[in-house]
Amino acid sequence: MADLSFLRSLLFTPADRPDRFGKACQAGADGAILDLEDGVGLPAKDVARREALAFFASRPSAPAGFIWAVRLNHVTTPDGLNDLLAFREASARPSLFLLPKVESAMEIAIATAHLARGGESPTFMPLIESAAGLSSAEVIAGHPGVGALGFGGADLASDLNAAMAWEPLLFARSRVVQAAACAAIPAADVPFLNIRDVDGLRGETEAAKALGYRCKLAIHPGQIATINAVFTPTSLEVTRARRILAAFEAAKGNALELDGKMVDAPVVNSARRIVQLAERADAGRSRS
Repeated sequence: MADLSFLRSLLFTPADRPDRFGKACQAGADGAILDLEDGVGLPAKDVARREALAFFASRPSAPAGFIWAVRLNHVTTPDGLNDLLAFREASARPSLFLLPKVESAMEIAIATAHLARGGESPTFMPLIESAAGLSSAEVIAGHPGVGALGFGGADLASDLNAAMAWEPLLFARSRVVQAAACAAIPAADVPFLNIRDVDGLRGETEAAKALGYRCKLAIHPGQIATINAVFTPTSLEVTRARRILAAFEAAKGNALELDGKMVDAPVVNSARRIVQLAERADAGRSRS
């Protein structure tokens, strides 16, 4: 299964626009999603599928740790079935498949049955985009083929007859984080739709991070730097995290007080993750 634990950003690009595939990789995102679903109109579905297959057959280069992904059409639709059949036979495939509008683990089982081959297990990110999907989020996240859980706010807001805004969707966002945490996988937040509102993007990404999200989907290359900055620990956070780890080691794994605050196993686990994220970001900068 692909390691998605360090993903901060994933950039959508329409699969019928091969001229944008390379730009998606160069934008600084941790991964790129070739979109066969909502980003492609019905008349272009077949073309998009062929372009995606040809792209992966070319064995595209990317920085170490970069995740190539494809968002399939819903598995119970004709286009979704065509996607599954095409990638089942493909000579090369992405590391990750996004499954839209998932409402049950059965849909993941269908995708797995078509895509599993030769002991190779595909990795999925189901998108929770409906009230039914939200109700089944824990079961969906717990499927063994799921490596991350995505929050699909726009479709979910429509299904709930709710405004596409932070407060009306806070409960749903929290439910997705909870489901992901129960399965010990990361949660990815919905794209911010106003591509010119950098302050709004930063604010929503910071709020999502505070809620427990580890990654945010993006629809424009200009959003990547802001998203990555929010999900990358600051130098002060890294310094404190390293102090916590050193103090905990010196205390031989016992709880202790540091700067007037309690340090125990959960605090240490958070500190360890901060250091790992910082090291991953440093490695990425050294490659660029």
